[in-house]
Amino acid sequence: MTYITKPKLRHPGIPVNKLGFTHRDYEGTVSTLCAGCGHDSISFAIIQACFELNIEPHRVAKLSGIGCSSKTPDYMLGQSHGFNSVHGRMPSVLTGANLANKDLLYMGISGDGDSASIGLGQFVHCVRRGVNMVYITENNGVYGLTKGQFSATADKGSKSKAGGSNMDSPLDLVSMALLIGATFVGRSFSGDKAQLVPLIMAAMSHKGPAFIDVVSPCVAFNNHAGSTKAYDFVREHNEAVNRLDFMVDREPITVDYAPGTSEEVELHDGSKLRLAKLHADYDPHDRIKAMTYLQSHAAAGELVTGLIYMDPAASDMHANLNTVDKPLNRMMEAELCPGSAGLKSFNDAHR
Repeated sequence: MTYITKPKLRHPGIPVNKLGFTHRDYEGTVSTLCAGCGHDSISFAIIQACFELNIEPHRVAKLSGIGCSSKTPDYMLGQSHGFNSVHGRMPSVLTGANLANKDLLYMGISGDGDSASIGLGQFVHCVRRGVNMVYITENNGVYGLTKGQFSATADKGSKSKAGGSNMDSPLDLVSMALLIGATFVGRSFSGDKAQLVPLIMAAMSHKGPAFIDVVSPCVAFNNHAGSTKAYDFVREHNEAVNRLDFMVDREPITVDYAPGTSEEVELHDGSKLRLAKLHADYDPHDRIKAMTYLQSHAAAGELVTGLIYMDPAASDMHANLNTVDKPLNRMMEAELCPGSAGLKSFNDAHR
């Protein structure tokens, strides 16, 4: 795989944060996602959040699974720790890494296919165990890498570019996160930088499982069965000397609207998404009211965005398990392996 690196030179007057880092210090490689992809806007929001929080890049551990969304970590925080796991298994890897070294800031980047389908059980157990992390789902309702099938989060009745309708009931990861015990729950839109950046900053400052669902439109999902423009059809009927893929440039979708109002956003395919931003006086500390608020607005056809719920007194997995203060990865063999006498004493105490 070829990676396009960014120039090392920089303007001497470029802005720096309190630690002396520039935005470039929080960036990664050049993105290979489609032009106008909402995922790149999310990457920028994470970069901006880390820059403003004055986080040392090496203190962040970023993990992902498989999918367009799971490519995102390569485009941000190039000086941080990173691990790209298999499809749907990112939460398990993140949990294990967190157990070994709780001093890092853990960020899991996933997608609606990665988290709501093959990784649904992984997502549920990672959140309910109280892993201290920021879990971001880049939600576009389709399988982008396999060219646009409906994902588990696609709304019932929504149509594909070909005109087909999704007749399956959707999974709402925000409501699910509330049910399984997430102590920080938010939703945003990739084009709403004014809302998304501070939401990520708050999540990174929260101790406990923080979940953010980000609606991120896919700009290219036209490879469905029966289409003569599908990749499989063309490759089966084409005698070509080489194989080329071309994506038409699209402008990123942006939106700016006031708290307590709703806004209708037209997506690249002409379909429309209606967003409803929380009122400025909304109280995010009542889990039951938050769930009721979500459902009542969903019934009105609106997608609630903002900080939906937060427990200010949240704890994390290490507090629940009463682990030692010293990270496990810094312990020597004598501390980790107490010997047969120590194990016998421990087992006897549980008889």
